[in-house]
Amino acid sequence: MQMNNTSRLNATMFTRSSEFVNFQICALLKCLVDIYNEIIHNNCQLESKEESIRDAFFSFLDNDEYRNQIKLLQYFHFEREPKEKTGYVDIKVKTISPYESTKAYYVLECKKLGKNNLKGKTGLNSEYIKNGICRFVEGYYSSYFGTNAMLGFVIEPVNIPTDIVDNINCKLNCDFKNSQGETVNARATQLMEYRDFADHYDYSYTSKHTSKKGADLLLYHLMFDLSNNVK
Repeated sequence: MQMNNTSRLNATMFTRSSEFVNFQICALLKCLVDIYNEIIHNNCQLESKEESIRDAFFSFLDNDEYRNQIKLLQYFHFEREPKEKTGYVDIKVKTISPYESTKAYYVLECKKLGKNNLKGKTGLNSEYIKNGICRFVEGYYSSYFGTNAMLGFVIEPVNIPTDIVDNINCKLNCDFKNSQGETVNARATQLMEYRDFADHYDYSYTSKHTSKKGADLLLYHLMFDLSNNVK
């Protein structure tokens, strides 16, 4: 008998293997793609602010009626802007499982992306690296599993694979000055590459990094084209 996502998630909770961690976060990210499709289908109009766009996604994650429809979401508890080592994370996702520590969690970091200064060290693409990816690498955000996710909100018409992903990859091992004025580097061991972890969604990627302390880090990336929804 073939198990659905919810049954598989429940069955696999007996293990804490890396395979399960990847399955768990991929199941969550597929739900985020579904929420994105809801936003597009409903033609939701959003302010051109990172927090406002994030809150549009969070409103689904935190909605009991929607969570009852998408049973898999009931395995997670979502917190918006909890305090971290340095600053606040966008969304912290705690796992609800009797087989895992109550401290187990993932972090979803959100960043806007656009068309200005695509190749330069300033602009939204560079912010995605120096004040996004590097927050995990430098240890500003803690990492329970060593696996987290980035959500890229594309607010202007661009070609995502070439204008966004390729140009981010060109700068992934460059030094930047972050918002704290410190020199940071994404320390990429694998550039962003397409991975089909969200039911053939076109703009799903992974990258690998080495943390400042020498640990392996895996980041999942979802790019959402919201250029027709941002006011």
